[in-house]
Formats: sequence, C-alpha cells, structure tokens
Amino acid sequence: MGRTTGAALLGPPAAEAALRAAGSAGVTVREISDLGGCEAVYDLFDRIWRPDPRNPPVTTELMRALTKAGNYVAGAYAGTELIGACVGFFGTPAAEVLHSHIAGVAPGRAGRRVGLALKLHQRAWALRRGISAIEWTFDPLVSRNAYFNLAKLGAAVTEYLPNFYGGMRDGINGGDETDRLLVDWRLDAPAVLTACAGTPVVWSAEAERARGAAVALGRAGDEMPVPGTMAGNVLLVAVPRDIEKLRATDPGRATEWRAAVRETLGALLGGGARIAGFDRSGWYVVTRDVAGEDAR
Repeated sequence: MGRTTGAALLGPPAAEAALRAAGSAGVTVREISDLGGCEAVYDLFDRIWRPDPRNPPVTTELMRALTKAGNYVAGAYAGTELIGACVGFFGTPAAEVLHSHIAGVAPGRAGRRVGLALKLHQRAWALRRGISAIEWTFDPLVSRNAYFNLAKLGAAVTEYLPNFYGGMRDGINGGDETDRLLVDWRLDAPAVLTACAGTPVVWSAEAERARGAAVALGRAGDEMPVPGTMAGNVLLVAVPRDIEKLRATDPGRATEWRAAVRETLGALLGGGARIAGFDRSGWYVVTRDVAGEDAR
C-alpha cells in the first residue's frame, strides 16, 4: 500500500515531466501493442544496430508477447514516423522493478532529446504501476551514454558485467566484447527527481583532480589508454571520446580500451568502490569509503 501511495504522489509530476520532455524533443511518446507497431520497432532497431540476422536485439513476436503480459513497449513519433523506441520487462521482484532491455533512436535523430523523452515516459509509466526502480545495462566505453544515464537521468551504477551479451557482431558493437555497466534508476531518489526536473547531476574531473583525485586510467593525446594508480579515495577513469568511431578506424586500439577499462573500472567496482558520477568530457569519478563520499 505504501509503495502504491508513493507512486500516486509522484505519478502526476512524472507525467508532466514526460510531456515536457516530449514537447522539447518534438515527439509524441506512446505505448505500442499492435502487430504493425511492433514490426515498426523491429525495423527501427534493425536500422540502428544492423545486427547479425541470426541475433536481432528483439523480435516482433517477443514484443507482442511482452505487451500481452503487461510489459513496456513504447515509441517516439515525429508526426507519424517512428524515430525512437524502448522495450522493457518486469524484473525481480516483479512488483518493484522494470528491466529496460533496449532503447534506440533513429540514425540522424540522436542528440535531439528523443532518448530523454522515452526514458521519462517509461518512468511515468512505471510509477503509475507502483514500480520503484528501472534497471538497464550500457557499454561503459560509450561516453555519451554514460553522461546520459548518470548525469541526465541520475541513475546509479550497481555492477560491472564483463562480456555480458557475448559477441553481438552488429554495426555498433562490431566484434568487441560486450562489457556492460548495470544501472539502478530509483525513480523517487533525490538525484533522479533533480535530474528529471531538468538539472543534470554534474561532476568535473578537473575539479576533482584539483582536490586531490588520482588518475586510475588516463587518456593520451592519441587516444591511447594510460594506466595510472589504483590508490586513493577518489579516482578518475577515462574512456575514449568516441569509441564507435575508434572501432571503425582502429579496432585494435578499441580492444585495448576495453581491456584497460575492464581491468581498472571493473576491478574498482568489484572491490567495493562506486561510481559517483561522470564528467561529459569522458571521465568516471569513482569513490571509496566515507572519505571518498565526502571528497566532492
């Protein structure tokens, strides 16, 4: 009962935030359950990921089954054109958690706030159903996704997952191993409320370094990973400025980055450290213990 009451209180503001985000992006976001809509989502994801035909991100049949079972499939429309979509299903415990499996925006539409409109619609949808958290995974090497998830949405990282999906061999991941960060989006957390109201959770690697943060993994001018020190309460971990471009132009260097971030960020999280935030210039801010928490 208490969880439903909280959702009822948060629902209207969440819906208003979702509508504002959709208006800012110039889209309408709505649920999808019909066969034609699911086919359109499948086609959109096919254009975005260009997957191995034997391993599509999600099938039309699965989306139909998910919606019939009450799960989340929604699309962002510019007029009648589907330009973004998101698919999620209930996690554990089912009454509290939604797992957001996949979300994507059409090529050429990135950077226009369509993704934010989708996530805020998903948040409002979840709150109306008494769901308190949404989780999903993302590639720690993709700087813009790290900033979006941690700063724009206020989500928190809970786990480093090495090669979680195995070889995907699509147009985005290429032949790279699929390391992922698992995030937990507590829908009524103060940082989430602030972010969804339009104020990102901002961190500055330069300011942290001036306060004594150490570089655990740096970045050379030629986009090479440079190992640093793992000692300290506040540590900075760099990622490439554009890993997708690097995969296309220098796959060997992209592989070096995967190994370096796994050995650094993965080891830190596995040892009990946490990601406090992300600087959009390409740095994770990682903290240890109480001293690290107070160092900001």
